Amino acid sequence: MSYLRDRMGKILAVVIGLALLAFVAGEVIHTGSSFLRGDATTVAEVNGEKIDYKDFSQRIETSTEQFKQQYNQPLTPQVTDYIQSTTWNQLLTGILLKKEIERLGLVVGDAETASMITGNNPDQQIQSQFMDESGKFDKAKLNQFLTYINSGKVPAAEFERWGQFVKNVIDSKRQQKYVALVSNGLYVNSLEAQDDYTDKNKLANFKYTVLDYASIPDNKITLTDDDYNTYYNEHKGLFKNPEETRSFDYVSFNAAPSKQDSAAIKDQVEKLAASFKASTNDSLFVQINAETKAPLVFAKKGQLEPKLDSVMFTAEKGAIYGPYLAGGKYKIAKLIDSKVGPDSVKARHILLNPATEGGMDKAVAKADSLKKLIQGGKSFDELAKTYSIDKNSAVKGGDLGTFGRGAMIPAFEDAAFDGKAGDLVVVKSQYGVHLLNIESQKGSSKVVKVAVVDKSLAPSSETQNAVYAKAQQFLSTANSENFAAQAKKAGLTVKSSDDVTGVASSLIGLDNARPVVKWAFGADKGAVSDQVFAVGDQYIVARLSNIKPQGALPLDAVKKQIAPAVLVDVKGKQLAEKFQAALSGATSIDQVAQKAGSKVVPVQNIVFANPVIPGSSAEFKLVGSIFGSQPNKLSAPVKGQSGVYVYVVESFANPAALTNTVREKQQLSQALAQRTPGSVLDALKDKANVKDNRAKFL
Repeated sequence: MSYLRDRMGKILAVVIGLALLAFVAGEVIHTGSSFLRGDATTVAEVNGEKIDYKDFSQRIETSTEQFKQQYNQPLTPQVTDYIQSTTWNQLLTGILLKKEIERLGLVVGDAETASMITGNNPDQQIQSQFMDESGKFDKAKLNQFLTYINSGKVPAAEFERWGQFVKNVIDSKRQQKYVALVSNGLYVNSLEAQDDYTDKNKLANFKYTVLDYASIPDNKITLTDDDYNTYYNEHKGLFKNPEETRSFDYVSFNAAPSKQDSAAIKDQVEKLAASFKASTNDSLFVQINAETKAPLVFAKKGQLEPKLDSVMFTAEKGAIYGPYLAGGKYKIAKLIDSKVGPDSVKARHILLNPATEGGMDKAVAKADSLKKLIQGGKSFDELAKTYSIDKNSAVKGGDLGTFGRGAMIPAFEDAAFDGKAGDLVVVKSQYGVHLLNIESQKGSSKVVKVAVVDKSLAPSSETQNAVYAKAQQFLSTANSENFAAQAKKAGLTVKSSDDVTGVASSLIGLDNARPVVKWAFGADKGAVSDQVFAVGDQYIVARLSNIKPQGALPLDAVKKQIAPAVLVDVKGKQLAEKFQAALSGATSIDQVAQKAGSKVVPVQNIVFANPVIPGSSAEFKLVGSIFGSQPNKLSAPVKGQSGVYVYVVESFANPAALTNTVREKQQLSQALAQRTPGSVLDALKDKANVKDNRAKFL
């Protein structure tokens, strides 16, 4: 049921903030700066434009509400991270594009705006909100809604949401124009088309021999400062940090529930079982005693959790099952009722709003009046279009389609499944007063109503206090110099979280880690945390091990990170020297392989555009070198991905001449157009001056 599942106001809210183009969706713009920069209320500054924390916080709240309404999922730390990151990226992208759009004077006129909303081909964002059951745009549904919006009877909040949605559609159109300007300035010429055609179709046949990096054990290599310096200087451009990150070591003290805690929770639930069995008001019992206060509804086979699904369909009414452990909770379940009922219902409704009808009693009275009119021959279809506030279904005469159990709110579902075809029923729910018409019912199967009382398996205060005392004892003795030694003495494993951003909420192995991250971005390198942090069921003591500032990173900051690559580089030099010695005096690839102790591998029909060596991985340097070589000439050693290569080209096979470049140009132009939005954002990002202070606010 469209209105009950997603009210029109909610549908409009979901799209707020999502008006950015598809081309910017998913583009991640990373920026950052020191934790201590910025004033007391400025969460960020972009090209001199300050972003107030209050405004940014409101945007996050809106995005959070959108997520909850759209997905109905719990807000885990990972979800919170996603929402905050997406909101920031949308805001930053919007600011960067807005400045360029205003500089160029791009506008969307009144006539263009009207066409985007009410024209024969409305904007895609408009169309996506007004679709029929087949997923196609329904112009009648849009017109019905616009009539409703312009009626003067729309709640102020809903009218404001619609206005914000239209503004986002207009902003999106301006952004499209900007990207179109950039895209239309790009051109693929005939020479580029010819090169692309050759890269995809020219074939190379060659032989190679390789010495794998794995042939030299790691423990046979001792890396020197010169090795690190050489590699760092040759690859310095790779070590530009887009935002400040910090790394910390930590030890954790497990405060998970003990066996005694588990037994105590189980005992609590067991003591409830007798009262639960004797209860005559199971709904109230659940509301008072359960942590999860779920409504009591009928469910068919497969809709209960597995342990109950295998028991309750054969149990007697009033039967108690449990205590049992599921999902970190001890539970007891009671079979309230069972019966045979329909599998699905086709229905329609007229929904009345008590607030605008003068109260619940008057709304019920009006529903009864409409019921009598319908029983007297009036058209349900026409009355729904006239009176129902569920505009999604009203344009279809109140039709809700066919739905199964669990799709509707409990009060409405009970009425729909307990009645019979042809019934007209007045139903009260949290959405208002419904005049429900059951058109038909299909299928028949046994359903059960089960009440569940649950208690979370949580550590007792005694367990928490004992573990916290151990963590506090460690904190009192640990400092920057002896952190690792003290951990070893206490039998603790030192773990690491590397390159953490200032806005991270969850880390690998640490959910709800925001307090630790916030401390890390206010501490000096080497500092030990000034408190014991409670993170989930762990107590954490941390030591800040590294700070990587925004911008070009020095060797010391990346030394640990580049160690594997430096190791490969050193191995490559040794293997290249071995091949160089084997090449001395050799006239064939077979002689080189024999001297080096390797074997020769023939390869046929490799193209430049797909540099994958059969049985190996992509070897860009090797294949690039091959297509720049002359046939029948031994190569110098080439350091590739898997090892060091020596090769000889046997022949090239040129493709047929390209007589028409139109198709090649089109393909390249399409690929270029797809890359353009991301490239535009990258260029604006590199040019922008962004000061990001989110770490001290979130």
